[in-house]
Amino acid sequence: MLKTDQISLPRQLDLVFRELEAELAGLTSGTVFVQIRNNVIGKFGIRQNPISGRNGHLSGGDSGLTAAQQASFRKMAIESLNFKRHWTHGEISYEFALRQDMVIVDATLESNYNMANLMIRYPRKDATSTYQEWS
Repeated sequence: MLKTDQISLPRQLDLVFRELEAELAGLTSGTVFVQIRNNVIGKFGIRQNPISGRNGHLSGGDSGLTAAQQASFRKMAIESLNFKRHWTHGEISYEFALRQDMVIVDATLESNYNMANLMIRYPRKDATSTYQEWS
């Protein structure tokens, strides 16, 4: 049986976009996010506000991204992984909007670190001397 940690990050991202196809087909804007831990995607989804109000009436979107637009979005998302450097934990957010039948995407890559991991990696003596230098 193949485990998630045996699948490359680009392939995992491809799977995420395939899972979100039906939801993206009903949206013209939003934010796709993926949370990464040890280079494995865990939680993912879409942040959206599909209801728009005008003159006291609320309405949802009538259509969303076509299959071709989703393929373009997925390709840009996978290419954005080339900008990920030296981190294994974090979140990537893809803010998207449909403008003149083109998908516009802004990617934000966020790395996360844990101070407890640093305390294990660096001996206490070094941490204390570094702290004294700062004060």
